[in-house]
Amino acid sequence: SGFGARHVQTLLLFFALTVAYALRVNLSVAIVAMVDRHAANKDYEEFDWDEETKSIILSSFFWGYVVTQIPAGQLAQRFGPKILLLLSIGICSMLALLTPFCAHVGDAKAVIGLRIVQGLSQGFIFPSTHTMLSRWAPASERGRLGTLSYAGAQFGTVIMLAVSGVLASSSMGWPSIFYISGAVGMLWAVVWFFYGSNSPAEYRGIAPEEREFIESSFGPQDHSRRIVTPWVAILTSAPMIALTIAHSCHNWGFWTLLTEMPTYMKEVLEMDIKKNALLSSLPYLVMWILSFVFSPLSDFLINRQYLSRVAGRKLFNTIGLWVPMVALLGLAFVPKGSSDLAIVLLTLAVGINSATYLGFQVNHIDLAPNHAGTMMGITNCAANIMSIIAPLIVGQVITDATDPIQWRRVFYIAAGVYFFGNLTFIIFGKADIQPWNEPESSIPNPALNANGKHPAKSRTF
Repeated sequence: SGFGARHVQTLLLFFALTVAYALRVNLSVAIVAMVDRHAANKDYEEFDWDEETKSIILSSFFWGYVVTQIPAGQLAQRFGPKILLLLSIGICSMLALLTPFCAHVGDAKAVIGLRIVQGLSQGFIFPSTHTMLSRWAPASERGRLGTLSYAGAQFGTVIMLAVSGVLASSSMGWPSIFYISGAVGMLWAVVWFFYGSNSPAEYRGIAPEEREFIESSFGPQDHSRRIVTPWVAILTSAPMIALTIAHSCHNWGFWTLLTEMPTYMKEVLEMDIKKNALLSSLPYLVMWILSFVFSPLSDFLINRQYLSRVAGRKLFNTIGLWVPMVALLGLAFVPKGSSDLAIVLLTLAVGINSATYLGFQVNHIDLAPNHAGTMMGITNCAANIMSIIAPLIVGQVITDATDPIQWRRVFYIAAGVYFFGNLTFIIFGKADIQPWNEPESSIPNPALNANGKHPAKSRTF
């Protein structure tokens, strides 16, 4: 009880996701200022990028992001997630600082190349975070601590979208969006170096009672031996396939809205960049707030046995995907000029999505805590292929960004994808530990010494 080492790690993960998403979405608003001199500070360079080019730039992050997902899960399991998170956010932050220079020197091609490398570096974040949670979050607090960690994604999105419009219109211009987000990322890396820890066994300041509470929740876990991944069992498991489909369908709708909402608000709702940025952040603020409503509610219903764990996962996944589906269908029929109604529906479509944190998002740890990082790598790889395809599809569908009929097709597609993803999860999803979680054999982990600790361990408290 009380505030312990597991909460310190959870807060660090929260801010890790905050920084990661700030670095990921900073371009969504910045690109509006970069291509439209009338929407931002006129003293800074503008670029002649059409809608297709913009869609390619916005999707390029995910070209690199999907490549490192599965290797990241394996590396986090073998070497520990701490060093991977440090390098991931550190490298991505440095590249953010270089974005204005690359845009000036190499135009769209240079920005695309830089975003691909940023995606490669961020590919380690979710598998490493899941590996951390599989070692630090006891089963009775899994929903709460997992939600708090991943709520950082929405917090970072809110802050970045809200601040970007102000920065772009200020005397510092759109380059300041990248300078400030990159600097904050470097600061987080320094804090993580000193206070992050791979597991309770490595955290020097943890109370023996807390360590016992956490480790007894998972049963014996020997991190000094490298577990052999049962690839065939994982890839052919029906619950794992359902989880992958749900994750992929979620990403389609989520990233369609995240990357395209600023353009929709500017061209269809005719909002200036300051108001655009603030209102673009509103749905993610609601999503962040609601995550702290759904999280204790889920733990209460499951821990008090009002719902089984699998029923709870399916219930909250349904809330998180099918309510937004209805909102998107409504958004498709909002007439041009009805900006208030459009904002309400966009806020609902994104905000209620936070319920999926208690659905598919923590389901990897339910199924196989020993392989949670690798499983997150697999599902996140597949899901972010959708994050690549979705903006490209929008670029093909939207030939005139001011035409609400074309945007209607985009919302239809996203709603249909949400429906299919959750239906699959309802039919085939499970939440009990699978037989292949326990390894048939394992081999010594060369990255760890005989005590199960990293010999070159960084200082922790």
